[in-house]
Amino acid sequence: MAEHTSSNITIEAAPADVMAVIADFARYPDWTGEVKSAEVLATDEKGRAEQVRLVMDAGAIKDDQTLGYTWTGDHEVSWTLVKSQMLRSLDGSYTLRPAGLSATEVTYRLTVDVKIPMLGMIKRKAEKVIIDRALAGLKKRVEATGAEAGETSGTSGAGETGGTGRTGGTGVEPGDK
Repeated sequence: MAEHTSSNITIEAAPADVMAVIADFARYPDWTGEVKSAEVLATDEKGRAEQVRLVMDAGAIKDDQTLGYTWTGDHEVSWTLVKSQMLRSLDGSYTLRPAGLSATEVTYRLTVDVKIPMLGMIKRKAEKVIIDRALAGLKKRVEATGAEAGETSGTSGAGETGGTGRTGGTGVEPGDK
């Protein structure tokens, strides 16, 4: 069994608001650094993406990949690699858990196997960087979206924060997914 890397972050927003950003693949180029385009190729009966094509550009690494998505209730989405130029396999997930009255703990889990030889330690370090950047980008996007909604309605929403001071991107997955 391949080793995975995981990390979590708390976002000042309800789980439904976090999942709405995760599920909005068309907007990934707006908040992730590496996703240059995202195209939903197939959806399930609820209109959620089942297959998504992502064009990635992470500097030296460029890839055109297709991921298959599985939605488990309203609080978890997982994905697996369908097709890629650079990767042999990719499995990941976002799991959301309410954290208090107006926050969500997001756990991102990722396993990547590249087609080029790479030491396990270096691969896990790369996975950790991808996860941390994705979670920071997701947090920034969700909380900014919440702040914009609060400003629009003239109320102060729980999603308004000072942000993380980090920009993010998935590097491999759209959050990101």
